[in-house]
Amino acid sequence: MLLYLNGAFVGLLILSNILAVKLFSIGEWLVLPAAVIVYVFTFPITDTIAEVYGKEAARKTVFAGFITQLCALAFIYFAIQLPSAPFFGDQASFETIFSAGFRVTLASLVSYFISQNLDVTIFHKLKDRHGDSKLWLRNNASTMVSQLVDTTIFIAIAFYGTMPLSALIAMILTQYAFKWCAAALDTPLVYLLVKICRRERVTTEHSYS
Repeated sequence: MLLYLNGAFVGLLILSNILAVKLFSIGEWLVLPAAVIVYVFTFPITDTIAEVYGKEAARKTVFAGFITQLCALAFIYFAIQLPSAPFFGDQASFETIFSAGFRVTLASLVSYFISQNLDVTIFHKLKDRHGDSKLWLRNNASTMVSQLVDTTIFIAIAFYGTMPLSALIAMILTQYAFKWCAAALDTPLVYLLVKICRRERVTTEHSYS
């Protein structure tokens, strides 16, 4: 099961980077990148891995995601630089979709690495304190704190100096509000994944005993 979780985690990361160019609005005041819908699901995955397989397994998953993102950026860059076929008339659109500005790319990598590791750290500090009980508490506390850090770092690096400070703060608050709600709603998913993973581990251990 750990292999499937790692695959889902990395896949969601790459997909979120691709979807980041699409902006959508909820009402007239909330504008979000489409990537946020996908990215919020990476935190329950790391929480599940941390709960069932331990802190080191979760940190390895985070590091694997970071390396995979670097590789994806390199491959995308090389794909953009390849000479287009004479009949391929969408090179400009291809570049627009698959290439982000340097600041946005840097912001994404820095915010990801810091926030995901922070999520694992907070999760395990609470687990050390409460044991196997209060999974809901460490899931929500670790995700909500790390998502605030993620949102603040990303928007600050990507957009500082390009808009008024008030607009920057408003963007951070509105995006975090969305992520906060998503974090609260994903608690049943974490419980389900933890239950499935623990059952799979017990089955595997019995088959080898």
